[in-house]
Parts: sequence; structure tokens; C-alpha cells
Amino acid sequence: MVKLTEKRLITAALPYVNNIPHLGHIVGSHLPADIFARYCRSKGYDTLFIGGTDENGTPALLAAEEHNIPLPKFLDTIYEVHKKIYEWFNISYDNFSRTSKKIHAETTQAFFKTVEKNGFVTQGSVKQFYDEEKELFLADRYVTGTCGYCNYEHARGDQCEECGNVLDTTTLKNPVSTISKKTPIIKESNHLFLDYPKLSPKLQTWIESQTHWRHQVRNLALGWLKEGLKERSITRDLKSGIPVPLEGFEDKVFYVWFDAPIGYISSTKEHTPKWKDYWQNKDSQIYHFVGKDNIPFHSIFWPASLIAQGEYNLPYNVVGLQYLTFEGGKFSKTHKRGVFCEHLEKAKIPVDILRAYLTFLIPESDDTEFKWDELGTRVNADIIGNVGNFINRTLTYAANKCESTILQPTKLNEADTTFVAAVKKQVDVIEQAFEAVELRQALREVLKLSDIGNKYFNDQQPWVVIKEDKQRAQEIVYQCSNVCKTLAIVIAPFLPETAEKINKQLNITTACTWEELQNPLPKKHTIGTPKVLFEKITPEHIEQWKKITAETSPVSSFF
Repeated sequence: MVKLTEKRLITAALPYVNNIPHLGHIVGSHLPADIFARYCRSKGYDTLFIGGTDENGTPALLAAEEHNIPLPKFLDTIYEVHKKIYEWFNISYDNFSRTSKKIHAETTQAFFKTVEKNGFVTQGSVKQFYDEEKELFLADRYVTGTCGYCNYEHARGDQCEECGNVLDTTTLKNPVSTISKKTPIIKESNHLFLDYPKLSPKLQTWIESQTHWRHQVRNLALGWLKEGLKERSITRDLKSGIPVPLEGFEDKVFYVWFDAPIGYISSTKEHTPKWKDYWQNKDSQIYHFVGKDNIPFHSIFWPASLIAQGEYNLPYNVVGLQYLTFEGGKFSKTHKRGVFCEHLEKAKIPVDILRAYLTFLIPESDDTEFKWDELGTRVNADIIGNVGNFINRTLTYAANKCESTILQPTKLNEADTTFVAAVKKQVDVIEQAFEAVELRQALREVLKLSDIGNKYFNDQQPWVVIKEDKQRAQEIVYQCSNVCKTLAIVIAPFLPETAEKINKQLNITTACTWEELQNPLPKKHTIGTPKVLFEKITPEHIEQWKKITAETSPVSSFF
């Protein structure tokens, strides 16, 4: 088991601000990162959860131009929209920053200067697609065509989402500019490169040692290395971005894939003067939560940048996730297929209900699928019918039959001893799942803990015992109430609002921390007022939520 004295820096992938997030973005990094960060805090680790928006490069610039909005105003507005959505989900960022900030530009330029000084930057000519109609060098993601690996006809220039390969844009067949819809020409321009062949030996040794990574992440990275890494350009001829601080390249900006992950450092630096403790202290572990398309960048290209710079810790874990689909297909704003986050507050979906169902769907090893009907049946059965039922029946019985007073047993009988041991063992299993960042499994194990409580309540039959021995009935309910307290602690990373409600009904004010697991309820304790934790989800709820969240808002509507 790792030391509790260590620091943990947790990041979620930085979203572009050229559009509004849907549920696929939430479950692909923000939510799992938040669950893990909440667990780490409750366990007692020195935890920092960092995020932000990716605002440099062409995407935001073109979106602003499309809507005839000055770029600064566009960035400010969409940043706030993103931030509000993550706050609605109770994503507990310690700092949610922006790559358009001065501190990020300064951090990126300083980072580059060290990489260049260390001898890992080369110069060379790059063939780039150029849109003659728009008089613009095209960022890779603004060229589509046929993938040279799998022949997928709608591959983006930077990466094919069908086969997952990161692409050299000029190898696309039948290229089309997504801006003008015309065939672009190829022009040459002088650029800076990161020397991956020179970095590959150290990178390979490091990746091979990451035996705790998920197999698909580690194998993908090793597959790239086996094929052989080529030098990769880190600059572009674009109107928007961070200027390159090198003589002869003042008219260039950093390629967004190079500067964006440095946003993790600049966001940390912005948040605390002790930022080096998280990035350079050898007792600090860094966890990157990223979606499928970001796995190569965080398992290969970003670690290579860190090795080239030489002053920062490499990631302890790249938690690579797969895709979330919707009702048999991809999310699509055009066809109103999906759950679009700007309307969640209007739909009045209880946030913990949605967090619970999305946790079941975290695509840890394979793509998963959101289904509205399944949300209702799954939450009704596993969350409301299991956890909610156990807590409500325990506390309602205590209130109605024991005058809200429960008593710690003066002596444990065999059933009590077995029960206490089973609870402790199950908490250990939950902890192990969290430590392995197996969050879906952790929630499943939490449900098993509730099952243990339900079985004890049924087997001990306090409604029968109370007829002959009221004290023993109070002791049975005390044992179950302690499990309610334990459930509040272990379920808090997933359902933070629900955990607070449980504590309130138990009439306790202690925080939901792992340390509190060592402290049982007082020997004689008066509980609070029991209330149903969740309203059962009906078909009417589903229809209402589905209708409201399928609506999409054009970006222009936010101005």
C-alpha cells in the first residue's frame, strides 16, 4: 500500500472551447478524475485536482470568426459556460484555469527554452496544407480525408478516430479543408521539431516499467515505439497561439498539442506557490485522466516533452478511457442525438442520479453506451433499491420503533462479530479498487457493502426481537446505522450530495473521510429525521429529461 504522506496531482484533459460539452466529454475524463480526486482527499492524501480550458490554436479562433465575435469575448464567455457545467456536476477542481492566460504563455516559453537548451529541438521544413481561399495554413484537425492506415473516409488530419492512429496530415488521401470545403494545396514552411528518435530509448525504458498501467494504454504506447518515432513539429503558422521565443521563429506559434499539456503545470503554478511540490517532489504521483483520442499524446508525446525538459515528474498513471456512445450511435448535435450539458440544470435531473449512472458507464476498457431506459432501471435497482432502501429502512425503524435512540452493543454475539468483520473486509476491497483506479468496480463493491447491511438487518429481525428485548433491537439498529455512516464515506466520491444527506439523517457532523471509519457512532446516539434519499425514477421522468437534454444551443446563443 502506498504511503499516505505522498502527494497526488490529478488532471482531466483540457477541453477545447470551440463548443459546448456533452456527456461523452464528462464521462471521458472530468467525472472519473473527480471521483478519484474526492477519494484521494478523503483517504488523507495531499491532493490537488487541476483542469482548465484549451484556448490556443485554430479551433477557438475560427469559431469566434464564424460567429463574428471578438476572440477575447468568445473565450471569456465559453470558458464560463464550461465552468458552470462542471460546477453543476460537482466536479471539484481545485483550479480550473485557461491556456490563454499570461502565466501559461510564460510557463510554456520557459519550458521550451529548457528543452531547446537540452538539445532536443531541431529545425526543418514542413509540408502543410494551405487553404488558398481563406489564405490560411490549416491546422491538422481542419483537414479531412481518407486515412492511409484503415481507409476510413472521414479521418481528421491529426488523428483517425476509426483506427486511433495519429496521422501525418499530408498522407491523407482526398484531402478537404473543413473551412472552405475546397481541396487545399501543400506549402512548405520552416518549423521546429522535437527529436523523438533521440528521446525514444529513455521513453521506452520508462513505459516498459509502467506495469500498473491499463493494458490497452501501455500496449498502445509500446506499439508506437516499436514502429519507431519520428521527429514531430512543435510549431505552426497560425494567427492564434503562444509566440515562439527563438530568433528566426518569432512569427510562429507553438502547436497546440505541445502547449496544451503544459497547462497542467501552469494551472498548478497559478493555484499555489508550492506548485513544485506536486511536479518535482519524488513523493508526488501524477494521474492524467484522458479520453481515447488523447491516449497517445499523454502516454508518448507529453512524457517525451517532460523527459526533454528534465525538471518534472513523469506521470504515475495515464488513465486512458474509451468512448461513450448514445443509444446505439455517436453523439450528434445535428441529429439531436445525445445528452447536451447546457440544458441539464433546466431538466432538473438530480446530479447524483446522473453521476451514479455515468459511473456505471465509465469506459475503462471498452466503449460503453448511454441508454435512457437503462438509467431508470439501473438507478432504481442498484442505487435506490439497494443503498437508499437500506439506509431508509434502518433509520426509519430507529425513529419509529426506538424513539430515534440507538445503543452500541455491550457485548458482540457471533452474528455481530461476523457482521463487523465482513464490513471491514468489504471496505478494504473498496479501497483496493479505488487505489487501482477501477472506479466502476469500486462502486460495485460499495453496493455489496449495502447488501451486507441489508442481509444483517433481515437475519437479525429487529421487528421480532423488539417484542422481547428492546435494548437488543436498538443494538441491531446501531450496527446497521454504523454501516450507514460507512456507506456515506465510501459513496461520497461518487455521490457527494447523497453522502451529506446520509450524515444529516444520522445526525453527525463529521466529514466523510476514511479516518472516520475508525470512529463508530457514540455509544448512545440520537439520529436525525429520516427522509427518502431518492425519488424513484419513472418513465415520465425519463421522457422529460430526454426531451430537454436532446435540445442543443448554437454557440451564438450564449452571446
